[in-house]
Amino acid sequence: MKGENQKLKMLYLSKLFMEQTDDEHGLTMPEIIEKLAAQGVNADRKTLYMDLEELRRYGLDILSQQVGHRTYYSLGARDFELPELKLLVDSVQAAKFITDKKSRELIRKLEGLVSVHQARQLHRQVLISGRVKTMNESIYYNIDKLHGAINADSQIRFQYYQWNLRREMELRRGGAWYEVSPWALIWDDENYYLVAFDAADNRIKHYRVDKMLRIRTTDERRLGRETFRAFDMAKYTKSLFGMYGGEETAVTLQGESRFAGVVIDRFGKDIALLPIGDDRFEAKVNVAVSPQFFGWVMGLGGGVVVTGPGPVVKRMRETVQTLAEQYLEK
Repeated sequence: MKGENQKLKMLYLSKLFMEQTDDEHGLTMPEIIEKLAAQGVNADRKTLYMDLEELRRYGLDILSQQVGHRTYYSLGARDFELPELKLLVDSVQAAKFITDKKSRELIRKLEGLVSVHQARQLHRQVLISGRVKTMNESIYYNIDKLHGAINADSQIRFQYYQWNLRREMELRRGGAWYEVSPWALIWDDENYYLVAFDAADNRIKHYRVDKMLRIRTTDERRLGRETFRAFDMAKYTKSLFGMYGGEETAVTLQGESRFAGVVIDRFGKDIALLPIGDDRFEAKVNVAVSPQFFGWVMGLGGGVVVTGPGPVVKRMRETVQTLAEQYLEK
């Protein structure tokens, strides 16, 4: 006698192995028959043996293991191994540009790639409610729109906002539209940025994707192709601190040898770095001189100092003096 869903037998069978079995959890033949019956599918041992062989021919890694007098069947290799999914879950949790809601949705979908037993291991890692995440739900779709505009070789229009003291979105430039040619998306300092050519200023600029609103693709072809072709993305990213703007300048740093690795981690191995004395070094780097850069230097606690050029040293000195005055007792 056939069940009401008999034609879906192979689909239910593969779904059963995907959801209920893994390397540590198998099903006996009576359990498989019982679970199929619950889905309106009747099966017997003889036909199931042939079905399992068909699934193997299709590409599913159906394994059998004898334990005592029982044989357990399970799904072996999958597209993603559990450690790989744990890494993806951690990345989703850590990404500030993904909201709490979208993080949970993505993790739930990732859990669907393993058995219900392994999914619990992924679920135990979900500790995202206390993380500082973006509040702009639209970024999830903004990224897709921007990729679409890049692939279509089209310019875009959008509005840009910032948060005010009342925790409200406040449009920059009084709500005026930005019109740029999008060329690339980069992920830096836990945020997504659009790198685009601004024809009005004739230069490359970057924008926080989660702060872009009402993105529209225009009928105009992108501009700035030659500028972007000569553009060194890796160098640009390394020179910026948290992607805050600032005039790029060749800066000389001197520091204790124990901080050489910190400077290399920040600017890469290709910088000019020379030993001076027994336990010190000098490095020449190109950076976007900004308060964030000065903050990075100060965060090294005097282990690294700015020694040139003069205008940058002066700005560094003024920054330190201003901060010191703010903390003087009155």
